[in-house]
Amino acid sequence: MYGIRNIDLETSFRNKLKELVLDPILMEDLDRIYCPLANLIHTGLNIEEKTQIIGINGAQGAGKTTFSHLLQVVLEKQFGMKVVSFSIDDFYLSRAEREQLAKDVHPLLITRGVPGTHNVRLCEEVINSLLNASPKTETIIPRFNKAIDDPFPQSQWDKFVGRPNVILFDGWFMGAVEQKETELLTPINDLERNEDPYCVWRRYVNSQLKDNYRPLFDKIDILVMLKVSSFDKVYEWRSLQEEKLRLKTEGQKNLRVMSDEELCRFISHYERLTRYMLNEMPARADMLFNVSSDHRICL
Repeated sequence: MYGIRNIDLETSFRNKLKELVLDPILMEDLDRIYCPLANLIHTGLNIEEKTQIIGINGAQGAGKTTFSHLLQVVLEKQFGMKVVSFSIDDFYLSRAEREQLAKDVHPLLITRGVPGTHNVRLCEEVINSLLNASPKTETIIPRFNKAIDDPFPQSQWDKFVGRPNVILFDGWFMGAVEQKETELLTPINDLERNEDPYCVWRRYVNSQLKDNYRPLFDKIDILVMLKVSSFDKVYEWRSLQEEKLRLKTEGQKNLRVMSDEELCRFISHYERLTRYMLNEMPARADMLFNVSSDHRICL
């Protein structure tokens, strides 16, 4: 067991639920999910005496960010760990960089999200800085503004001082592996059929996953998968995220909040790899949690 609960843990966990505007019923998950998982991470840390990288995989809308925030509270309050969390989304290429990529390789690469649209080199630099940090080392962590489809100014990036005990690293295709070449040939939806008829985009994305992202994902010590029931849930939950973004940024200028039609096309970019991971990843994930239709995590 994880021992006597820190007196501040329940209050901190409850406050985080309020901050994230989450149902108070998720307090049940403190002892059911987060404390046991944090204890496993803490035990592994004591054994290996190194910074652990926890990769958190889950389709869009599965709750990866919520999961990371709540797990971080428990790791910090119950076990006194230094924790830093960020998403692979924070390392998206800028709009201008993706526009150039769209000209040079394929027009579909203008849309952020798929392998090939991130600054993998910067991501590796940030992780290496954290892994090798001295107590006074300052690591700057980028943040991406999805409302304007561009990174925040560097003055608004996060800063972490010292070496963390745990890195929580989430992403919709975190830990994914490439498909076989033959599996790419048949289009999976209208986007691939009409806009990538010669399989150029699919091959590029797949090769990026194999050549550029694999060394990054090899750094992961524990791969956690939040498994949704089907790809059909992705649109439903991603639509809710977009509505929250629309309400949060209401009245602001130069926003790129998507309409329902735009969102449907946007999600199509992710369909192939999401469906592949739902079939392939559960057997090799270190920890597998099913996500129910009401967003609750099931063991």
